[in-house]
Amino acid sequence: MRDYVRGLLAPVGRKNGWQLAEWAGHRDPAGLQHLLNGARWDADAVRDDVRDYVAERLGPGGVLIIDDTGFVKKGTTSAGVGQQYTGTSGKIDNCQIGVFAAYATSSGRALVDRELYLPKAWTSDRERCRAAKIPDERGFATKGELAREIVRRCLAAGLPAAWVTADEAYGQDWNFRRLLEQLGLGYVVAVPKSQQIKCLAGGGVTQTVTRAFGLK
Repeated sequence: MRDYVRGLLAPVGRKNGWQLAEWAGHRDPAGLQHLLNGARWDADAVRDDVRDYVAERLGPGGVLIIDDTGFVKKGTTSAGVGQQYTGTSGKIDNCQIGVFAAYATSSGRALVDRELYLPKAWTSDRERCRAAKIPDERGFATKGELAREIVRRCLAAGLPAAWVTADEAYGQDWNFRRLLEQLGLGYVVAVPKSQQIKCLAGGGVTQTVTRAFGLK
């Protein structure tokens, strides 16, 4: 596991089994392949251990950072893969999308949670999902819904977050902002310039962000 993670973080040209094994000094990729395809371990339990470790070592008063990222793929069998926009390549690409949470304080930062986004083309095809080892109970959820579930899970586990931050993909979601308010969390999120807001002056007239703040 240590060699695999170090290989993913290393400047390896193509991060396939052979090249990662070669970089780590292994004779062949059998060990790494067993880790990924044959070894029995609970990914959610590892996530929980990491989150507890981060909470203990990085301390209270941190910021929970929500963002998604894409993983460009060539094939069609990786769970959730499809033609969708990803900031990784800056265009619509064949990729997987994951929603992630990081925790940051003045002592450091680390990833603490994740959810794989499954497009409707996947969740409506149960045979395809089963072939990719996706549980039958996993239905469609938007990235915003996944983000809200991650926030609830982190807080329920006792992660001492005082603030949440996210880009406009999540900041424009009223349900996301409302959840943070209900949980008593401060937040700083981006919104698009076309975001509609209620102006307290002038009889509650609806304005766009650019008009309300005089931006150009």
